[in-house]
Amino acid sequence: MHVNNAFLFLVTTLFDIYISIVLARFILQMVRADFYNPVSQFIVKATNPLLIPLRKIVPGFGGLDVASLVLFVAIILLKLGLYIFVFHDPGQVNPIALFIFFLKSTANTIINFFLFVIFVSAILSWVTAAGGGYNPFADILNQIAEPVLAPARKIIPPMGGLDISPMLVIIAMIFIKQLFGLSGMP
Repeated sequence: MHVNNAFLFLVTTLFDIYISIVLARFILQMVRADFYNPVSQFIVKATNPLLIPLRKIVPGFGGLDVASLVLFVAIILLKLGLYIFVFHDPGQVNPIALFIFFLKSTANTIINFFLFVIFVSAILSWVTAAGGGYNPFADILNQIAEPVLAPARKIIPPMGGLDISPMLVIIAMIFIKQLFGLSGMP
């Protein structure tokens, strides 16, 4: 069983990395982030092999990149299918339970993505402020995190040059994960 766990860890980690890249592509387009940023360019080049053919089938709608969203969902479904195949009998899976499992896994993925973005963005804000230089990774993270942090900044504005809104948002996201039992989801 240890071999299965090690293999599953490796495969799900690779899935999670690519799922995060696809989610970043969708969010970067939503927030109209800098397309010429080197990090944006990496994300575009990493997702184009699957998105370009998918865009021929799934057009955009209302300024949203629907193909990125479809790819995001498809990869999550593929990852969950692998998880079910390894740990459960596929014939014994209840469709309603599978749908709830999918929703919880998707919500967990999105929350974990934003937890990572906000945490790293906060750390890089200290490093960048101390170094005084431009960091393209920090710039993209700030552009992604801003729509999530803006409502928290309305509640608690920066005090004395210290912005504690990331801490408030991180606490709220962890609370939501625990409230809905999302911790430990694949």
